Amino acid sequence: MARITRNYLKTDKFALEVEHTVTFFDEHRQELMRYGAIALAVVLLVIGYSVYAGHQHTARQEALTKALQVQQAPVGPPATPGALSFPTQQAKDQEVMKQFSGVASKYPGSTEGEIAQYFLGTILADQGRLAEAEKRFHDVASQGGAQYSSLAKLSLAQIYFSDGRGQEGEKVLRDLMDHPTAFVSKAQATVTLARYLMNSKPQDARNLLKPLSQQPDETGRVALDLLGQIPGQ
Repeated sequence: MARITRNYLKTDKFALEVEHTVTFFDEHRQELMRYGAIALAVVLLVIGYSVYAGHQHTARQEALTKALQVQQAPVGPPATPGALSFPTQQAKDQEVMKQFSGVASKYPGSTEGEIAQYFLGTILADQGRLAEAEKRFHDVASQGGAQYSSLAKLSLAQIYFSDGRGQEGEKVLRDLMDHPTAFVSKAQATVTLARYLMNSKPQDARNLLKPLSQQPDETGRVALDLLGQIPGQ
């Protein structure tokens, strides 16, 4: 999985437009081949949290902000004297896990705790520790609020498909299509499912993409591109 973006994204929209999400998929297709939706969900989560916490100042938010700053810190010499950095990736990973684990354990049931659990899942997935990542995502999916639950379900679907549980992954994505949220749109779930069905169920993938391909925007362009990649045309 691609690592979490280094820069905070700034927007005053809580719900991103669909074309932005599918453009991200399209421009990073190779990079996000296995865990693309997880990486994208992290981007959406950072944006959503930035909006949510923009004018809030509590201990929970400060703890999560500190963890996010550690996650964003570079490996190697700091960009500016005194800025946070780590000598090795291993040292950074250890501190990141410590920070997010602290938030998750200290503030269970809170928005910050949910976000920390989700980030822990993405980090574990990035390290190839999929069973542990799945547990984190499952906790958020089953116990979190609707927005963060939908992100966790999107990430769970990636894991299911990656280790051969395609039926489970398809079930989760179709449920997200039927119950979209501000963080996971119907089109995003549809594009994700179509990508995974292109080889195993090409006709199903076509059926998913054809309605999207009629849209006169980036969503339509990406859908047309994917339609052209489906084997057996």
